Amino acid sequence: MSALVEFSMFPTEATQSKSAFVARVLDIVDKSGLEYQLTPMGTIIEGETVEEVLAVINRAYEELQVDCDRVYSSIKIDYRKGAVGRLGKKVGSVEAKLGRKLRS
Repeated sequence: MSALVEFSMFPTEATQSKSAFVARVLDIVDKSGLEYQLTPMGTIIEGETVEEVLAVINRAYEELQVDCDRVYSSIKIDYRKGAVGRLGKKVGSVEAKLGRKLRS
């Protein structure tokens, strides 16, 4: 089983750059031991269950709530029975059809 969850999370405080907050969230994702991919617009995490991935996102919320009055997030979930390792396979499938590697 595989749950791919793409999310972004950041406080709505007046600071322009959100990278310090994103780094705190990404540290939690990294320490979770789950496979993930950071993108310019969010982070994709792969776990065996939706609950496993949402637990990581919940820990990220707890981290930001320590010193942020308001936290915004966007979450997309793709759950599939029987499939594992989809984080790399989905991109690889498209690249195979194109006959070339995509720029990252």
